[in-house]
Amino acid sequence: MTALEQAMQHCRAEGIAFDRVRTNGIDMFYARKGGGFPLVLLHGWPEFWMVFRPILNTLASDFDVIVPDLRGCGDTGKAKAGPDGDAGAMTHAQDIKGLVDALGLEKFGLIGGDLGAYVAQAFAQTYPDRLAGLFFFCTPYPGLGKRYAQPDHLTEVWYQYFQQVPWAAELVGASRETCRTYISHFLNHWSDDNPAVFQDMIEIYTDNFMKNDNIQGGFDWYVSSAKNRQLWIEEALPQPPIIEAPTYFMWGKRDPLIRPEWSDKLGDYFSDFTIRFADAGHFVHAEIPDQASAEIRTFFDGI
Repeated sequence: MTALEQAMQHCRAEGIAFDRVRTNGIDMFYARKGGGFPLVLLHGWPEFWMVFRPILNTLASDFDVIVPDLRGCGDTGKAKAGPDGDAGAMTHAQDIKGLVDALGLEKFGLIGGDLGAYVAQAFAQTYPDRLAGLFFFCTPYPGLGKRYAQPDHLTEVWYQYFQQVPWAAELVGASRETCRTYISHFLNHWSDDNPAVFQDMIEIYTDNFMKNDNIQGGFDWYVSSAKNRQLWIEEALPQPPIIEAPTYFMWGKRDPLIRPEWSDKLGDYFSDFTIRFADAGHFVHAEIPDQASAEIRTFFDGI
C-alpha cells in the first residue's frame, strides 16, 4: 500500500467522505466533512485536497467543509492528454460553479491560496451573488504588476516558464526520485525553508503526482495562464470587476513568492477587505493550520 493510500484510509477513519460530480466536462473529486454553513476550499500548486486536511477536520465541527481536487490535480484528473491550454482561471471557476450547483449550495464561503486564489477571484467576479465571503492566503492578483518579474524575483518564478515547455512533465516524471526532488523543493522552500512542515507528506505528494498525469495536469495551469501573465507583468491587463464580497487576507510575512509588501494595491481590486500578516511563508494553511482555522472561523462567523 502506498503512502497516499494509507493516508486516504486514515482520512476515512476521521470521518472524511469522498465523492465526485460531473462538471464542465470533468469528473471532479472532492472531500467533505461536517455540517452547517458551507465552505469550499481551493488548493494551490503543487498541492491537492489533502493539504487542507487539518483545517477540514478542525472546521467541520461548525461548517460543511468541501475540498475539491482542482482540474488536472489529485483524483480529478485532466480533460485531455498532453499539455492543455484550456485550464485557465475562468475554466476552473466554471468547474467550481458546476460543483456547487451539483451540491445544491446557493450561498457559501470560498477559501483559496496560490492557484486557488486565482480561481476564487474569477468566481467572485463572475458569480458574485453566490458568495457570502472570501478568505485568501498569500494571494496573486493583478496589482503585483511588473514587480512580479523584476530581476531579483526571477529566481523565484523560473518554474512558471519551465512548466510551459511541452516536455517538462516528462522530465520531472522520469522517475519517482526526480518527481520527489522537484515537488519537495517548492513545498520546503515556500514554507519559509522549513522542511519540517511537509516532512510527513513528501511521499504522499510524490504518490499523488506520479499518478493520473498529475504532473502535466498541474503544469496545464501555467500553459493556460501564460498570455494573461504576460499582460499582467506588462501592466496591460484590462481592469477586472471590483470584488465587493467581504474578503479577508491572511498573508505570510516571509512568503518568498508573493511578497507581503506587494499587497499594497489590494484596494484597487477589492472594495471590502481586511488583511493580517501571519508568522509564516507561502503555505500559511500548512505551516500554521490551527491559526488559519481560527481566523477562518472568526471571519465567517462574523458575516
